[in-house]
Amino acid sequence: MTTDTPRSAARIAVAAPHPAGLEAASEAVAAGGDAIDAALAAAAALTVVYPHQCAIGGDLVALVRRPDGSVTAVLSAGAAPAAIDVASLARHERMPKQGAQTVTVPGVVAGWRALDALGGRLGLAAPLQRAARLAADGFAVSKGLARAIAIRREELLADEGTRDIFGDGRGGLAVEGDLIVQPALAATLDELALDPGAFYEGRIASSLAARLRTLGGAHTEADFAAHEAEIAEPVTSSLGGARWWVAPPPSQGVVLLGILPEALDGDTAELVGAVHRAALIRQAQLGDPRGGPIDVDAMLHPGSGAHEGALPRAGRALGDTVAVTAADTDGTVVTLIQSVYQLFGSGILDPETGVLLHNRGSAFSTDPAHPGHVWPGLRPPHTLLPVIAQTDELVVGLGCQGGSAQPWILSQLVRDLIDPSAEPVGTLGRPRFIIGARDIGHEVMTLVAEPGMRVAAEAAHDLGLPVVTTDGLIDDAGHVQVVRLHTDGRLDTASDPRADGRAVVFDAP
Repeated sequence: MTTDTPRSAARIAVAAPHPAGLEAASEAVAAGGDAIDAALAAAAALTVVYPHQCAIGGDLVALVRRPDGSVTAVLSAGAAPAAIDVASLARHERMPKQGAQTVTVPGVVAGWRALDALGGRLGLAAPLQRAARLAADGFAVSKGLARAIAIRREELLADEGTRDIFGDGRGGLAVEGDLIVQPALAATLDELALDPGAFYEGRIASSLAARLRTLGGAHTEADFAAHEAEIAEPVTSSLGGARWWVAPPPSQGVVLLGILPEALDGDTAELVGAVHRAALIRQAQLGDPRGGPIDVDAMLHPGSGAHEGALPRAGRALGDTVAVTAADTDGTVVTLIQSVYQLFGSGILDPETGVLLHNRGSAFSTDPAHPGHVWPGLRPPHTLLPVIAQTDELVVGLGCQGGSAQPWILSQLVRDLIDPSAEPVGTLGRPRFIIGARDIGHEVMTLVAEPGMRVAAEAAHDLGLPVVTTDGLIDDAGHVQVVRLHTDGRLDTASDPRADGRAVVFDAP
């Protein structure tokens, strides 16, 4: 859906991958909230209704543009616990895919607090109370959630917490249309509405740390108490008549900036080549700057060939994520991405708190020489990639689900999305390609093409890459959410047809 608004009207545009997010945003706008409030309300609701992709037990990365044109990055990506057994993990080729050792301290709630402090009007109590009601009353399983439950059937049945929430009571699991009720999560959300800091100190943190230790983790209450969201300067670049902002490492935002020249000025074959080079370099170079030097220049200039071809023992990076974008006619633009990483994250849901925990730590490398190596207090390489772009004619807020493929997904859309005459709904509905290896379920670097991507497939063949063609649009090609604020005051917005969501422009009171 896309909607325009004339300059005289004060309105807020929001795009999200599930209708519950839009309903929550609508309530926030009606209560006098701004774009930040609308995004936070949608984000809180999504942690209830889209648990296969996000939860309060996940991470968050966001960008906020204020009316004066300044852009701020929020990185609330949690670190590995202080007592993590690095020596034991180093004996393995890769990190585990799921389980307690893949859980870093969740950053979502701290990220919400940081975003609210950047200009929210309403605070976090109302969106958290609304999310608590949604968890207590229940919601119907959507098509996207039903697909994810079917894919992760064995893992969901294996964990006490996930089995209780997603089970059907007869040894099976919920299907599309079934009601999911989460009373423990509702109680946790009500507690957080009174004090969001309670996620990191007190009952909730103690319960989560104890549950993880029972399952083989090294987490303590002190690990949770140590977490704070990082407020950072974005990395910025000027290309194609636009200025671009992305979050700094450990986010992979710089990888998108590195392929923008081909995305904006090249053809499909040139873009496939650039993506292939960038995928290899990102795999070799992305990590947490807190752990040592990160070669950002290599990722910004993948054509240099530096580090190309190196494939260290990095962890699997198939991601599942939600993006929420919002724009206000006052000039505020928000792009917020929160995630449990793989479907249902670590596969661990704490029965006492109802919190589903992510598996971001599975993206660490077990190789101590790798920039993304696992270490106490370090954050894993992060796929979350919010983007803001500005031309003389419009400001664009952009984000997507798609794991390590997020730069490749967005690169196929940006040329049209910064064109004020382009129609964003049609742009998001076009077929796309992605490239990856284990991050998209293949043993070797492979191009996966939706129908209609013949040129991309031919370019991949020329590079010696295997090609897989799908029967239709696929989740792995991303759930993109976009808002655009034109200089004449118009707003337009779109939500990816691959998701369950919508995009709406709301009247502001």
